Amino acid sequence: MHLDHDWTAHASSLQADGYALLPGLLDEAECRSLAASYEDRARFRSHVVMQRHGFGQGEYRYFDYPLPDPVAELRRALYPPLAAVANQWQALLGLPARFPEAHADYLAQCHARGTCRPTPLLLQYGPGDYNCLHQDRYGDEVFPLQIAVLLSAPGRDFTGGEFVLSEQRPRRQSRVEVVPLQQGDAVAFAVHQRPVAGQRGVHRVNLRHGVSRLREGQRHTLGVIFHDAR
Repeated sequence: MHLDHDWTAHASSLQADGYALLPGLLDEAECRSLAASYEDRARFRSHVVMQRHGFGQGEYRYFDYPLPDPVAELRRALYPPLAAVANQWQALLGLPARFPEAHADYLAQCHARGTCRPTPLLLQYGPGDYNCLHQDRYGDEVFPLQIAVLLSAPGRDFTGGEFVLSEQRPRRQSRVEVVPLQQGDAVAFAVHQRPVAGQRGVHRVNLRHGVSRLREGQRHTLGVIFHDAR
């Protein structure tokens, strides 16, 4: 696990584009181990087949508490720099809520409000699978940023299956961004909205994310969401 990143640069990217690339967050062995854990059903609290709900095609499983050590560590270590960005966004958007510096304190806040189910998840895609554009919101308690880590190797384990962001600005057509990821790379991105400066001040821009259709192979992704679900 490589947690030594330039968060000043990442914060600038998040502000400018709504996402930031974190290269080499996990090494190959860590990626393989997490991907293999998908078959250990005892680790998970629920299993979702996307096609049954109109979410796309593929499947994913939400981890149960206690989280695997690497997932818990990513949540703990990545939250503080993201919380600093989130609080800047709250101020720019004129929103009163502020997020505590430590993830444990934020989780205590979530749990006190009745959102107690863990949200980190593993996603699995096969040929023809895809994930529709969506937002990972599970109630009123929403942390504005999240992380996705690609656990499989493009070109070796799968082809296609690009990570996609869509941004809808007021009175404009949607803008789509494809984020290039290699095995172990992560992308930090806005869960649902971010502030953007315009001619008439700061306004809210809505973002959605998804995965394009997989052509061949199998693709695993780790999703690290910082708020819990009801």
